[in-house]
Amino acid sequence: MDDNGILRVAAIQAAPIFLNRDASLEKAVNLIKQAADEGAVLAAFGEAWLPGYPIHAWASPSSPLWWELASAYLEQAIEIPSPATDALCAIAAEKGIDVVIGISERDTNTRGSAYATLLFIGAEGQILGRHRQLKPAPHERAIWADGDAVELRVHDRPYGGLSGLTSTEHQMVLPTYALAEQGAQLHVASWPGGEPQGPSRASGKAARQHLLSRAFAAQTGAYVVCAGAVLSKSAIPEKYHDFLPHDYAGHSAIIDPFGEVIAGPVEGETVLIADCAMAAVRSAKIAFDCAGHSGRPDQLKLWNQLASGQDPGMAPDFQQGWSDAGPKDGPPHR
Repeated sequence: MDDNGILRVAAIQAAPIFLNRDASLEKAVNLIKQAADEGAVLAAFGEAWLPGYPIHAWASPSSPLWWELASAYLEQAIEIPSPATDALCAIAAEKGIDVVIGISERDTNTRGSAYATLLFIGAEGQILGRHRQLKPAPHERAIWADGDAVELRVHDRPYGGLSGLTSTEHQMVLPTYALAEQGAQLHVASWPGGEPQGPSRASGKAARQHLLSRAFAAQTGAYVVCAGAVLSKSAIPEKYHDFLPHDYAGHSAIIDPFGEVIAGPVEGETVLIADCAMAAVRSAKIAFDCAGHSGRPDQLKLWNQLASGQDPGMAPDFQQGWSDAGPKDGPPHR
């Protein structure tokens, strides 16, 4: 960030080398270098960029080919930590850039479960944290397990508060508020990379990545890097072509704290760059701070179970402190 409070961010819109973790990692390293060389302090990638979006999520697990692809996909998933994450940390430190990248994370204990995870890496070359998607989309639940709110948090960076969510988490409402409450100022919205066109907009499968990313920006008063990947049949083995229902063109965009698109959307492989003014974040939050002066925590409060320190499965007594006249103390505030 310069002396005027301007920081440059990059949405990395590119195709991974599908089902090839090492080759995709090498490509990611080069793209991070490119973003840093263009002056970016943050490079953001789309959902499950390593090792690529699970295209078999769109199909029924009723054929031997589905199970073959599912096995290969799990084998190429990323463990934390691992040589893959070490390589990402090394390039972040070398180029002095923060990296937020979507990965399919393999559970290091069971080695049989995977999560749609956002990995946060600091310019110091250390893992800042990871966020496992709370609830995958309906068609993704055969691939990814449910995540949790353990690391649903804002990371304090030299330029401001950095947050991120994956795909349809932006439609869940409460994660947005949880991050606003922690002071999100720069947010990565990680998507597979396709804004639906025409009649498909009416489908429940429509990503609506721009609508929901812009809503997050306007609600929280934060810049949003809406990062989508690129994927087409030409980039995957021919025998798996039928698993990809449509090409992912990317449609990445960068959105200001008032919900207006300031860069993009774009199609095809590119590094989308935009300059962000922290003064605009302050102005947006002065106008509306949903978790601060614009809220009513005496009437409505968010309780984050895991962040509260209570054991999973234990819920607060939401009836305690309430009467027919309305709330008294209400549920505990996170």
